[in-house]
Amino acid sequence: MNDVRALDLPFLGAERVLACGVVPVEGGVALVDPGPSTVLPALEDGLGALGHGLGDVRALLLTHIHLDHAGATGTLVRRLGVPVWVHEVGARHLARPEKLIASATRLYGDRMDELWGAFEAVPEASLRPLAGGEAVEVGGRALDVAYTPGHAVHHVAYFDRATATAFVGDTVGMTAPPSERVLPVTPPPDVDLEAWPASLDRIAAWEPERLFRMHWGASETPAADLAAFRTALDAWAARVRADRADADADRGHQAAAFSSEILSGLDADLGAEAAAPYRALLYPDASWHGLARALR
Repeated sequence: MNDVRALDLPFLGAERVLACGVVPVEGGVALVDPGPSTVLPALEDGLGALGHGLGDVRALLLTHIHLDHAGATGTLVRRLGVPVWVHEVGARHLARPEKLIASATRLYGDRMDELWGAFEAVPEASLRPLAGGEAVEVGGRALDVAYTPGHAVHHVAYFDRATATAFVGDTVGMTAPPSERVLPVTPPPDVDLEAWPASLDRIAAWEPERLFRMHWGASETPAADLAAFRTALDAWAARVRADRADADADRGHQAAAFSSEILSGLDADLGAEAAAPYRALLYPDASWHGLARALR
């Protein structure tokens, strides 16, 4: 039986945008990607609805350190004193977050506080750096770790053997149930189109029975989702490659046009209500720039 739960963490008023993975362990729970500080009240309420409090959290497992996934980590660690499993590159930035915050600020500007809230450094003693290939044990629960760059250089995925669930972060893009539309998330600065296929292969090699994305929740069709993601990523990369072939074009205009086409297409295909979670997080113009940087 699958005892992994998805906590919906409403983001900017939208549901089915952020999902924290709650994994039962001895004496409490482990959290996979606790989200930004702006959703901490929702995280605490969600744990309460499952019969837990923040004091029951025994560990944090991060797929990567982008603020939507990991922004609340330092705040939680300082309150709870729990260990944090994270890729070794990400660990350095959690301990000394100045470059991470500067990079995010270039992308989100004056919306940083509204979107993500406070970002506190994580004490180095709480960090458990990973390289990929490890087997992590948290409260008697065994999870395998794979290095999965593509979306970010500091990205890992976790495989929970007990439930055959792969926690894949953003490596297999995003969806917003009940929609089954799988779309890439490719913001700057370190999208890697050459490394991404091997990361997908590592996830597929686990033969998972379900995929757990933060955006959004568990999918029972992992093979179909992996295939759909590959197709979507290839299509987006081809579009950006074609845009870049026009040496005289305005890149900002191209990114804006790409964003408008993606979002208006979602509205037309899904309806405004079903498209709202995609609109809350997707930022296709940023994804255009991330892909353009990768293609350089």
